[in-house]
Amino acid sequence: MKENVVKDKSFDFAVRIVNLYKHLSQEKKEFVLSKQLLRSGTSIGANVEEAIGGISKADFRAKMSIAYKEARETNYWIRLLHATEYLNDKEFESIYCDADELCKLLFTITQSSTK
Repeated sequence: MKENVVKDKSFDFAVRIVNLYKHLSQEKKEFVLSKQLLRSGTSIGANVEEAIGGISKADFRAKMSIAYKEARETNYWIRLLHATEYLNDKEFESIYCDADELCKLLFTITQSSTK
């Protein structure tokens, strides 16, 4: 089976998001922002999976574009959680770097799939 970097990275990122959600809701008692983070952060991989199973090039592009937008939204929630001190600097840097890497990867895929 061929390796799919974006599929693997988006799944691993979703696992990190779920674990961060559990930490935020159980330890920090934060439920609103963390729920938004959970939705957008896990949606990235779900849309990548849908793109891979797309029935046309246009379908693939559309789902990858949604995955990119969800990754951007996730970056927003991570920054907001950091700015409001729910995430310390170390937690923020770790997950934000992964989120930013996914954004760059998805942007490149969406741009190259339009050619």
